[in-house]
Amino acid sequence: QVQLVESGGGLVQPGGSLRLSCTASGSIFSIYDMGWYHQAPGKQRELVATITSAGSTSYADSVKGRFAISRDNAKNTMYLQMNSLKPEDTAVYYCYANIRDSGLGYRMNYWGQGTQVTVSS
Repeated sequence: QVQLVESGGGLVQPGGSLRLSCTASGSIFSIYDMGWYHQAPGKQRELVATITSAGSTSYADSVKGRFAISRDNAKNTMYLQMNSLKPEDTAVYYCYANIRDSGLGYRMNYWGQGTQVTVSS
């Protein structure tokens, strides 16, 4: 089985920074695309950033220039560096990874449990 575990959320003042981590573990054969979504109260889950296995990245317009996604393939870990945080960034942040389980013949998306990020003074 494959699991994704997130960490790094918390409370931060506007203009502050946080770094989220997402680590995959279990019967992993290969990890392909990874990314982050967020979901604010009463709103739909929205894509924040993605990164391919080769390191190509993409971002939502709302976070361009403030957030940076990266990954360490040797550690099966992805990061989201969030700078210049705004109150509107407040949400639960979920990571996902497209993974081929070593016991399966196909790929599927796995999700983390979510981590709360609150930006408030």
